[in-house]
Parts: sequence; C-alpha cells; structure tokens
Amino acid sequence: MIVPSFSARGRRGRRLVSCLLLGAVICLLPFFCNAYWLDVCVSIGLYALLALSLNLILGQAGIFHMGHAAFFGVGAYATAILNTMFHIPVLWLMPVSGAAAALFALVVARPIIHLRGDYLLIVTIGIVEIVRIALLNDVGGITGGSNGIFGISRPQLFGFRIYKSLHFYWLVWGMVGVTLLLFYGLWHSRVGRALNYIKADDVAAEGCGVNVSLYKLTAFVLGAFWAGMAGTIYAAKMSTIAPESFNFMESVIIFAVVILSGGSQLGVLISAFLFIGLPELLREFSDARMLIFGLAMMLMMIWRPQGLLPCLPRVYARLRGAVAPGANVEERRA
Repeated sequence: MIVPSFSARGRRGRRLVSCLLLGAVICLLPFFCNAYWLDVCVSIGLYALLALSLNLILGQAGIFHMGHAAFFGVGAYATAILNTMFHIPVLWLMPVSGAAAALFALVVARPIIHLRGDYLLIVTIGIVEIVRIALLNDVGGITGGSNGIFGISRPQLFGFRIYKSLHFYWLVWGMVGVTLLLFYGLWHSRVGRALNYIKADDVAAEGCGVNVSLYKLTAFVLGAFWAGMAGTIYAAKMSTIAPESFNFMESVIIFAVVILSGGSQLGVLISAFLFIGLPELLREFSDARMLIFGLAMMLMMIWRPQGLLPCLPRVYARLRGAVAPGANVEERRA
C-alpha cells in the first residue's frame, strides 16, 4: 500500500497552518480596519466567492470560461426584480437567484459544452456581452435599462437588520467559509475526481467511461448557482444595480484571480486579496499603480506560471491494492 511521502505530508501540513493563519487574520481584521477598508474587505470577499465558483469550472474541470459575470448578473437582477416588485426578503432569494443563474447556465452551456479551449472561451465572452446588452435594452421592461434597479432592501437574519459594512463583512466571509467546506467535500467526491480526470485529459477520461459532457455541464451549473447567490449579496450590499457592474472586465478579473491562484482554494483567497487589495494599497501612487500592478503580474507569470498555490496531487494511499509504479512483489504483498 502506498504511503504518502514526507514531502507531501509536509506540504499538506504547511498548507493547513497557512489556512489557520489566514482564518485568524480574517476573524481579527475587522477590529483593526476603518469603514473604508471594511468595504474593501467586503469586495475582496465577494470576488473570492465568485472566484471559488469559477474555480469549480476553470480550476477543477479545466474549462476555459470567461463569461462568469453573466451568471453573477443574472443572480443579482433576479434578486433585485423579485425584491422590489414582490417585497420578498433578500436572504430568502439567495437559492432562487442561484437557481435562476443555474438554469440560465444550463440553457446556454448545453449547446456549446462540446467545444474546447479557445473556441469555448470566445463563446463565453459572447454570453456575458449578450446579457449586458439585454439588461441595457430593458428586455421585458423589468431591468430598468441603463438606470438599473433602485431600492433593493437590506437583508435581515433572525430579525437582525444587516446594513453596516461590518455586518456585510461577516455575512460575506461567512458565506466564503461555507463555500470552502462544501467545495472541499466536492473536490474529494466522485464528481471532483471526474472533473480532475477531465482537466487532465478529457479524451482519456471519456475512454475510461466518464460522461465528459455531463460532468462539464454539472460544473457549469454548480458554478453558476454559486455565482447567482453571490449576486444576491452584491445587490443587497449596493441596494442598486446597473448593467455596467456585470461587464466583460468583471469576468476578466474573476478569471485572472483563478489563474493566479493555481487552482487551490487557499490560492484563490490569497489571489483575491492581491487582486482587489493591492490596487487599493497602491492608491497613493494613482498615476503608476496599474503599471506597478501589471508589472507584478507579468513577473508572477514568468517566475511561477503554475500559480501561487497549485492543487496538491491526489493521494490514493487508502485505496486497497494501490501500489507504487515499479513496486516489487514484497511491496505488493505489503
């Protein structure tokens, strides 16, 4: 039976310590931040939530998808329309908005799921532009056109009204914590293993009996569902939404966060802090901050193209009968 190497154990131990330290920083951060930096931290949490949902599609399944802002927008507009028209509490609308985004993903992804690489990437860019233009043109007379939708109510949880930046900080990062736990379980499930096989080689995976189209579509739907729920939190935080908030540039930022992360959950969180927090720290150098940020990104891609924290290789040591390549007979009997 294969026993994980000490180096693999060491890497996992270091990542566990890093996760605990990051969790402690997130819990203590509100006590040392003013209102402005609390808003920045809320934005970081929202982008982390969106990046985690995209990581399911891009990082785990290897599907080049740059239209994630479309699912985010569908969820936000579903919340805004239902809340302003029917006065349904915002938090009740989270699963509804997630379902609306998932249904939209199912409709648009089903005809294109067989595409690969750059072809699929170009089509998903078209999806986010179609959604933006539809919202601008006030399709159905319910999206408000370029003015957007105003008067979205603040969420309430067990009678407690959430309206301050500190309240939204705990709401967003609490949602991030739940997402990390659920997606960690998904990564170690049968679905997660199938997505990992598809990312490595979808032709070989299909030859081994994996229904590639079904699992790719599942990744799209699950990622869109989570992005739709993130749209609910965004709509509640801003209390007004407009089509400009869900443009192609938003998709690019979310895509870049996942690429920089390397595909791991911890990497996604660190990457979100760097992408959203670093430009704010460089605000004093307003004339050159984007130049500095772009240069840092270029150096990162040159010296560490695999990303900040790529996923650790899976260990199948607990599988009965697993042996290392080239193991001798005595090792097999052990």
